[in-house]
Amino acid sequence: MTQFDDIRPYHDAEVRPTIDRILADPELADAVARLRFPKLTQWFGWVIKPLVKKRLAQELANVNDVRGFQEVVERYMAGMLAEATTALTISGLDVLEHHQSYLFISNHRDIAMDPAFVNWSLFHNDCNTLRIAIGDNLLTKPYVSDLMRLNKSFIVNRSAKAPREKLKAAKHLSAYIHHSIVNEASSIWIAQREGRAKDGFDKTNSAVLGMIMLNKPKTQTLDEYVKELRIVPVSISYELDPCDAAKARELYHQRTQGGYQKEEHEDVKSIAMGIAGQKGHVHVAFGSVLNHHYEDTDQIVADLDRQIVDNYVLHATNCIAYEILHGTVPAVNYTEKNIPYDPAAVTEQKAAFVARMNEIPAEHRDIALAIYANPVVSKLTKPAAEPDAC
Repeated sequence: MTQFDDIRPYHDAEVRPTIDRILADPELADAVARLRFPKLTQWFGWVIKPLVKKRLAQELANVNDVRGFQEVVERYMAGMLAEATTALTISGLDVLEHHQSYLFISNHRDIAMDPAFVNWSLFHNDCNTLRIAIGDNLLTKPYVSDLMRLNKSFIVNRSAKAPREKLKAAKHLSAYIHHSIVNEASSIWIAQREGRAKDGFDKTNSAVLGMIMLNKPKTQTLDEYVKELRIVPVSISYELDPCDAAKARELYHQRTQGGYQKEEHEDVKSIAMGIAGQKGHVHVAFGSVLNHHYEDTDQIVADLDRQIVDNYVLHATNCIAYEILHGTVPAVNYTEKNIPYDPAAVTEQKAAFVARMNEIPAEHRDIALAIYANPVVSKLTKPAAEPDAC
């Protein structure tokens, strides 16, 4: 057993045995059937599920390594893009070295699709694909854990409770991130915070940076360690959030009842909803490598937040929601073309968006609107000053 076997992605030699194991799990065929054919499966699951299992076995028959598995995932991703998005645009990759390893730290709106869109952007621009951080709280089913680790995901231990156990897990994770980037030249994706930014405000949790820096030797300066990791902020924006109603419901319960108790496997349902639901235009913006002088991790957090907000591409839905909530037209640019928002130019989009919001229960509606409007609020708020360059 090597140092990181408990959390690392699967190696090529482990791929075939893992595929054979998950193909034998009836829950996989059931989940794929419900995702691809939700209405048919409800009534004709006894016919659909065996066909899905047979199709999966055929598609995975000749997969014997990670690259082969990711090529299968890429085909599924292409189908999802065709059905559930109207456009995917990318910016910022031209300033990065395509075969360099980086620590990509992104905002977090969707459990599965955030890293998937970043990975897709890299894959289709001749860059190495990355390893994805995923919390063990999401791995509630064995086949989900196997699928994630086949697709270059590594496990973040969030189930640890005792302080000493949590610190040990954090140090282990920190060492793996550094090892992956520096020793194995494999990029890492991690979210800027634990859990999605359900309210639409993208703020880095300082604990994430604290964990990343746990592996820094005492003899090394913070600047030197940051340079080794090559940290790149990433901003992902969705025109439509497939989970907007569910997020609004959760926030409503938290605000009115003081908490929200998730149903069993609710995160798995959110993953499926995020994959299959309509997302409209998606933009992935890669920032520049952090290379300023940092006295402490708070300054790194501020630099990350500044870039993530600055590079975040607004959509018409963000501006429409702001206009509805605040009664004024925001003086901001939107879309990847960076043009001024003009309500007269988006009348059809506004009608469709209002109709979407009207399907949400009235008591949750303003919260749902705020999810879309708050990125505009962030843009209108003066960002923190940029640190001095090294």
